[in-house]
Amino acid sequence: LIAYFSNIENVFLIEKLKEKGLQFEVPIEETLGKTEKLAGKTFVISGVFTKFSRDEIKDLIEKNGGKNVGSVSSKTNFLVAGDNMGPAKLEKATQLGVQIISEDEFIKMIGVME
Repeated sequence: LIAYFSNIENVFLIEKLKEKGLQFEVPIEETLGKTEKLAGKTFVISGVFTKFSRDEIKDLIEKNGGKNVGSVSSKTNFLVAGDNMGPAKLEKATQLGVQIISEDEFIKMIGVME
């Protein structure tokens, strides 16, 4: 590694790539709060929540590597159930064996402090 960066031709090549717009660093703002805790998991959100808004829960799912979708299917892993959730989503999740979790269970799953 030291030999590579000691070679002036390599240093010039890197400078040319930077001039053309190649980024060698990821801005810290893009990585803050991101994990892969929910990687490969699909979530449906239904109902009203007390600790987070629906948009905040969706954002937490995405920041932790999960996918948020609007309807329950056989590919859904979790239904995050709030108060007054739609009965159709609950029924379909139950029929398909989708795990139904509360807002508190979701918070524990991702390790967020309230």
